[in-house]
Amino acid sequence: MSAFSWMKPGARIKRWIALLSAGIALICFSILFTIYNYNKGIPYIIAMSILAFLGLAGTFAAFRLLVRNFAGKLMNGQDLSSLLHEKKISVKGPKIVAIGGGTGLSTMLRGLKQYSSNLTALVTVADDGGGSGILREDLGMLPPGDIRNCILALANTEPIMQKLLQYRFQDGMLKGQSFGNLFLAAMDGISDSFEEAVKKMSDVLAVTGTVLPITLEDVRLCAETDNGNTILGEFNIGHRCKNDKSRINRVFLNQTKVKPLNEAIEAIMEADIVVLGPGSLYTSIIPNLLVDGVCDALGKTRAVIVYVCNVMTQPGETEGYSLSDHIKAIEKHSHRGLIDYCIVNTSIIPEDMKERYRKDGAELVKVDFDIVKKMGIEIITGDFKSINNGYVRHNSKRLAKKIMELVTELVLANDGDRILDYYYAQNKINKIGG
Repeated sequence: MSAFSWMKPGARIKRWIALLSAGIALICFSILFTIYNYNKGIPYIIAMSILAFLGLAGTFAAFRLLVRNFAGKLMNGQDLSSLLHEKKISVKGPKIVAIGGGTGLSTMLRGLKQYSSNLTALVTVADDGGGSGILREDLGMLPPGDIRNCILALANTEPIMQKLLQYRFQDGMLKGQSFGNLFLAAMDGISDSFEEAVKKMSDVLAVTGTVLPITLEDVRLCAETDNGNTILGEFNIGHRCKNDKSRINRVFLNQTKVKPLNEAIEAIMEADIVVLGPGSLYTSIIPNLLVDGVCDALGKTRAVIVYVCNVMTQPGETEGYSLSDHIKAIEKHSHRGLIDYCIVNTSIIPEDMKERYRKDGAELVKVDFDIVKKMGIEIITGDFKSINNGYVRHNSKRLAKKIMELVTELVLANDGDRILDYYYAQNKINKIGG
């Protein structure tokens, strides 16, 4: 690209060169006149100082925008991945932390791994049902199920390996047990800690990013309901509330002073964006917030905090809940002002499917815009759903794209030191789509 091509109309370069030149000239003018006229008094010096400050501000703004425009022009027509390879530059993408558990979190991770390898999944260890509950009781290990799902979501393996690790035994003593759970249990047996076992399994499966348990302590989730009962165990909470037609007032851990994993807190503090959910509100998302230090870190981090609300309400947990009810429950177990943005699906689902969900006590989450906006939270709406095997789920591609657009616009675009990250992210968004 010739130097003259930068000066063509519409290149958006000349204006910033002019501003840069004017800023430098203003700085030189104010310095020289102050030196040769220093005896003219304080008001004159103050006036020259103001001119120098304006010159500095103009120079900084022009330089930053020039760099951005030059970078954009240099990569015009050239695939960014090729450019990075040629220049031997390693860009991993924005630092994204996802907090939750269950199938919702792993679904979102499948989409996010296409955009960034700077991914960290912080996963609840409160699960005590199904195969995870059996291994927890028999082997005294932390529940592997949610962590296994997240590892497989971020794994770069052959389809047959994915299918193998998701396989559930159909008969015998292992009926209902997942091979992936047994794999992680075996890895735990040859490791010094559960954390090490998770890292080893991640290495074996070439995971993009990092999967971490939120704590290494053996905690149980408890719930206090509106009829005065206290329920012990994550698996029991939803079932008991559904059968008793009771509502959850609050959830808590059966231990006080539950120590978080240090790497989990570090990931939150260093993140560009933290995503809460999607997943079961009281049994997948909130349990992570009950671990000591997590809410403090979320309050101190400079990251943008986003809550991804479920598409449907959940019988036994969030029956009749609106969007604001979900947010109020999170704030009740953490602190007000925790969430900056909320992503919520506003697309419709077929009437026959809606009726089927209604018979089970579930419905589309009502988006009460006015109440949520008064809480100081910006709502991001769109079609973020997909229908798989008759069930409504989040669409991982659309959800991941929206999260990537958010972190690009709110963080990378405003950081002059991360111009390359910004264009890397923009290139990914345009290339992958959703």
